[in-house]
Amino acid sequence: MPTSVELRQQRAGVVESMRSITERAETENRNLTGEERQTYDRHEEDFRSLTERIERLEAEEERAAQMAEPIRRGAGRPDDGGRGTDEQRAQQRRSAFFQALRRGLPRMAPEQRALVENAAGEILVPEDLETEIMRALPELTIMRSIASQRSVTTNRIRRRSLAEVSVGWGKLETNEQELVDSMPGTPTEEFTYVEDLYGLAKVGEDELDDSDVNLDAFIRDSFARACAEAEDTACTVGGGHAAHQPVGYMTAEGGVPTVTAAGATAITTDDMMKLIYATPKQYRRNGRFTIPSGTELAIATLKDADDRYLWQPSLQAGRPNTFLGFPVENQEDIAAVAAGARVAAFGDFNAGYRIYDRQGMTVKVLTELYAEDGLIGWKIRKRVGGDVIRPQALRILAMAAA
Repeated sequence: MPTSVELRQQRAGVVESMRSITERAETENRNLTGEERQTYDRHEEDFRSLTERIERLEAEEERAAQMAEPIRRGAGRPDDGGRGTDEQRAQQRRSAFFQALRRGLPRMAPEQRALVENAAGEILVPEDLETEIMRALPELTIMRSIASQRSVTTNRIRRRSLAEVSVGWGKLETNEQELVDSMPGTPTEEFTYVEDLYGLAKVGEDELDDSDVNLDAFIRDSFARACAEAEDTACTVGGGHAAHQPVGYMTAEGGVPTVTAAGATAITTDDMMKLIYATPKQYRRNGRFTIPSGTELAIATLKDADDRYLWQPSLQAGRPNTFLGFPVENQEDIAAVAAGARVAAFGDFNAGYRIYDRQGMTVKVLTELYAEDGLIGWKIRKRVGGDVIRPQALRILAMAAA
């Protein structure tokens, strides 16, 4: 008896035969001949028949997997830790997730649907797959690779404004020193909000039907890319909760102190030196620049008194270029050099900015919206927030007013 994978391979061959018939007729700019029409109709019937067999066999395979799950042990009996059960459940959720992406929740068996559907009728991305997607994000973004990250379980995070912690030598109980309280006299209570980020991925109907082994990798890549660019933009220039976005560190709401350049239309070496030394020394040692590519091109021509370039290209793949000995990260959402514009940032981003992730990535299958194009859409919802947690760790270079 063939497996569901073997039947999918047979169906893929049928689809390819149908495609070759229509492509040959289109190439010759004619309609199908009588013989071609009969063959095409026969292939259509084969396609429907195989589809029914695949759905029936997949349901049987899912039931067999559930029946094979070991019975839970009683409280007073020896327990193996449930490792096999957890693995089987994770595999079942993953299998149900891919079935939901292909067929939609309404066409799934109730027991499969319950594994991946949330209260809002959305498809829950399995936790292990969501972890793999999150692991891929730092390779696609700037902020994920330089900022700190934290997982949360709420829609907002309470934070209070704090000064830097004060330390000193000597015994406090004998009044040998005095420490300044790091909490301001009238602390301000503020919140960082977790916002909804939506992405859209599309896949061809034939590719979705015929993909089994590669679907897992396609999901990881598509979902990660759908979120990466939007995250980078929002964490850099996002308008905050009022705009349903993270707080961008380049915005006034981020509260990062600014350094004003000497000129309005060009950056000098002195401007970049001023930006570095305006940052407290404890944050300079891990400091880095974030600037757009056009601005990096401009500073790449700056030289020192001995006519040596201050910008140095990276000699190792995956490592950034440097300027004045500090890494340079390209963030294209930062403004180009212009009068009054905020054009560069410097500092310890790991200490100064934090990204908050709330688990529970979900998907909605859009089967009708792109049907005329032969595509199926997946609307992805991811919950993420971001905020400047330590403004003193960063500095922004603003050009002089015109």
